[in-house]
Amino acid sequence: MSWLSKVRNSLSSLAKRDTPDNLWMKCPSCGEMLFAKDFEANLSVCPHCQHHGRIATQARFDLLLDAGYAVLPTPRVPENPLGFRDTKKYPDRLRAARAANPFPDALTNAFGTVDGRKAVLGVQDFKFMGGSMGMAVGEAFVAGVERAMAESCAYVICTAAGGARMQEGILSLMQMPKTTVATRRLAAAGLPYIVILTDPTTGGVTASYAMLGDVQIAEPGALIGFAGQRVIQDTIREKLPDGFQRAEYLHAHGMVDMVIHRRDMKSTLATLLEYLERKDVA
Repeated sequence: MSWLSKVRNSLSSLAKRDTPDNLWMKCPSCGEMLFAKDFEANLSVCPHCQHHGRIATQARFDLLLDAGYAVLPTPRVPENPLGFRDTKKYPDRLRAARAANPFPDALTNAFGTVDGRKAVLGVQDFKFMGGSMGMAVGEAFVAGVERAMAESCAYVICTAAGGARMQEGILSLMQMPKTTVATRRLAAAGLPYIVILTDPTTGGVTASYAMLGDVQIAEPGALIGFAGQRVIQDTIREKLPDGFQRAEYLHAHGMVDMVIHRRDMKSTLATLLEYLERKDVA
């Protein structure tokens, strides 16, 4: 036996240390290796290229609301009115999504304050079935609006969705006019409606409440659109410009009012609430 084999055999007898497999992550934008805890401590923003990663509902509440906020109950709706089934039953997909998430559906509301100013904040979580808009999302949106009206405060929503939930068919599409009417009720009451577009916001959500805010804010690099880029290119038979459907492109072309870094989002939101809630502003 060679000396190398002896060393190898002696090393194999040593107990191996268990190390977590999620200590490091690779930035999807610049490719840099990041320590996962440092990435989370930096609000899930890459320190090298400023890529904004997706964050969960609870993290978004903690980021934008003052301590002491209250998470509002999610309205109950029929769970499988169409008896939909593909490779899995729809109720089974819902159970799996709920087992992996702390909240019962894709949109959750909380009532609290932003630097001392009252607000109802709704957050869509892309991890819950792609943030898809079904009856539960529509009902939660209306419930958030109604709570804002009862509190005489703004309704702020952070959107993140792949569109309507296909398992609910036409019932999911009916949430588009339903939520649109709710935004008109806020406007009639003279209350602010602010939209924060996060990555990704697409489909029927973009075609309804996501683009109806009094102020449209977007996070850097967020994908925002209705149809996919490939579908558009195949339809018009033209190459689309670089950065098409990204937050910065939409801002440059007047579809978004401002693109705000995540670290500045709360202070920007507080400033907007202070201005929009002033009664002496014409």
